[in-house]
Amino acid sequence: MSSSQQPDPRDRPARLTVGVVGAGRVGPALAASLQLAGHRPVAVSGVSDASRRRAELMLPDVPLVSPAEVLDRAELVLLTVPDDALPGLVAGLAETGAVRPGQLLVHTSGRYGARVLDPALRAGALPLALHPAMTFTGTPVDVQRLAGCSFGVTAPEELRMAAEALVIEMGGEPEWIAEDRRPLYHAALALGANHLVTLVAQAMELLREAGVEAPDRMLGPLLGAALDNSLRSGDAALTGPVARGDAGTVAAHVAELRRYAPQTLAGYLAMARATADRALAAGLLKPELAEDLLEVLADGTTGGPGTGGPDTAGRDCDGPDGPDGDGPDSDGPDGDGPDSDGPDAGQGGTR
Repeated sequence: MSSSQQPDPRDRPARLTVGVVGAGRVGPALAASLQLAGHRPVAVSGVSDASRRRAELMLPDVPLVSPAEVLDRAELVLLTVPDDALPGLVAGLAETGAVRPGQLLVHTSGRYGARVLDPALRAGALPLALHPAMTFTGTPVDVQRLAGCSFGVTAPEELRMAAEALVIEMGGEPEWIAEDRRPLYHAALALGANHLVTLVAQAMELLREAGVEAPDRMLGPLLGAALDNSLRSGDAALTGPVARGDAGTVAAHVAELRRYAPQTLAGYLAMARATADRALAAGLLKPELAEDLLEVLADGTTGGPGTGGPDTAGRDCDGPDGPDGDGPDSDGPDGDGPDSDGPDAGQGGTR
């Protein structure tokens, strides 16, 4: 077939040969998803043993080669390396002549937009930034999870349709992110997902310390309801002692955390202050109750006298199923944590 007869990837992604540079958790999953859409994975590179095993699991019979060979064999190349490694990788590939004109070059970093691919663009490549906002496990279940997953998409305007079409082919939902808003977009995902993992892990540890045998079973329904309520209602979903202004209860929390889990105290105080600010702004926390609450939180930071003491607020504290719904609010999407299996770890989710 002559070059004049080949589909122009600027118009739509044709059936393409696909390569992956960096077999972390994300790259093989995206390539496998593209394979289901009719594209053909032809090469993958990986450095660590874990990456190589993952590539063999997710992309069986696809040869493991060097990054330069991946670009030589593929029309669509997924650059799924850690954020800090991406600029150097792109520059190196361009300088060594590995980038070919007309080649679709896709990175999956949440932090960067399309400009990080400028060295490849000058070599004639077609740059796309497609960031899946999802947690990845490095197993075949990730391909199923891509269905309905939002992707942060950034690309030159003339490539916008091609970028969005690729996302749709992977089962995702494209969400256009301006180049200069990529760091803010990524910070939002990290705040909602990565930090949620830390909060949940800390809550489970505290429940075990309190004698709960199955903290995951206890937290599951509560956190699921909190997530659903917060996505539907925003700040109106806030409940718990901070939103109610129960300074005595919060003081008791601070005392117990200082005694049994001092490593969690700073996070508790920071989140409590942020929650109090939002509850005040939303009109949920009465100003006359906020003063005592904020004093307790300030004393908790300095280790002052307000950190101990029993619950003296004299208000209803029924627990998660009480009439005023005062279970802890731990909203946010399912977190993913960093893909840290080596220098070629994948980039999706909230890295």
